Amino acid sequence: MKITRHELFQVPPRWLFLRIDTDAGIAGWGEPVIEGRAATVRAAVDELMEQLIGKNPLNIEDHWNALYRGGFYRGGPILMSAISGIDQALWDIKGKHHNAPIHQLLGGKARDAIRVYSWIGGDRPVDVAKAAKDMAAQGFTALKMNATEELQYVDSHEHIDRAVARVAAVREAVGASVGIGIDFHGRVHKPMAKVLARELEPCHPMFIEEPVLPENNEALREIARHTNIPIATGERMFSRWQFKGLLTDGYVDIIQPDVSHAGGITECKKIISMAEAFDVAAAPHCPLGPIALAACLQVDATCHNAFIQEQSIGIHYNQGSELLDYVNNKSVCHFEKGYVAIPEGPGLGITINEEHVRAMAKTGHNWRNPLWRHKDGSVAEW
Repeated sequence: MKITRHELFQVPPRWLFLRIDTDAGIAGWGEPVIEGRAATVRAAVDELMEQLIGKNPLNIEDHWNALYRGGFYRGGPILMSAISGIDQALWDIKGKHHNAPIHQLLGGKARDAIRVYSWIGGDRPVDVAKAAKDMAAQGFTALKMNATEELQYVDSHEHIDRAVARVAAVREAVGASVGIGIDFHGRVHKPMAKVLARELEPCHPMFIEEPVLPENNEALREIARHTNIPIATGERMFSRWQFKGLLTDGYVDIIQPDVSHAGGITECKKIISMAEAFDVAAAPHCPLGPIALAACLQVDATCHNAFIQEQSIGIHYNQGSELLDYVNNKSVCHFEKGYVAIPEGPGLGITINEEHVRAMAKTGHNWRNPLWRHKDGSVAEW
């Protein structure tokens, strides 16, 4: 079997899908994308796929190493996202070739289902509390919300009070049994992150996410001294070599590699397994489309320390197009009592609605994240 060609589909709301074809009639799907840089990743995929035409798609480990190590310059969000989508598609082909779900080819399942969380939004406490109640009523046992708007390096305690009020309203609305993840989103710098983490403790969060930007991970040491809340990070880290230092430093409790950013199924399986040796949990990042979610579930199935999975159904980014629009077997993403079953179909376990993909690719997208500024005119972290 040989790879014959590839196609890319830039589809709303902000995704990029990859189809790889073979001379055996088997096609695999991947989702190589960095949010806000889909066209750039698309160009990288086109470049990398030149190396794979005519090759056996089943030799995934060799292809991964050739794509990663074959260039003198390596790593980073664009290259690793391109490799990620290619890797997902190759695993999809391999699973279909062997008529087995990917998790069986990775050693089999460690679980039958995994807990999922849902995003909630709202600026005022009453709004976010209502959103939380609605999600809990749908059966979700865990939620995630943004902590705050933009913050200066050192800012007014009024911002801290507002953030705590929103989280406290959610805690009161859903009770003690629902987990609340609080995403700092890299918007908070070390001086304020210490304060915010400490003040949130009475709300008993499930975790705080990206309390500082990953380029400032050394600050996690000091933040950990100010709070007992589990610290999560990793969505903007792209290989096991980046996670290595994070794990050996010992201040993170939960890693969040993204299967569409951090080297795909091949690399994320290694990253999460490496974290297990440090007694660190995994909650893979995935505010993306159906292919990325299916790939996450295949990895989650095989990793003992994966305890919860992000998913984007209903997220505020999905304007005009939703995750389930692109799949035929929508039951694969059925959530029951806050859990989703591990897909058992061949490959990724989902069937892409190719007609809809091709139609929506004609619409396309040019999604960009907002550019925020502080009152003084300086650029703020979004």
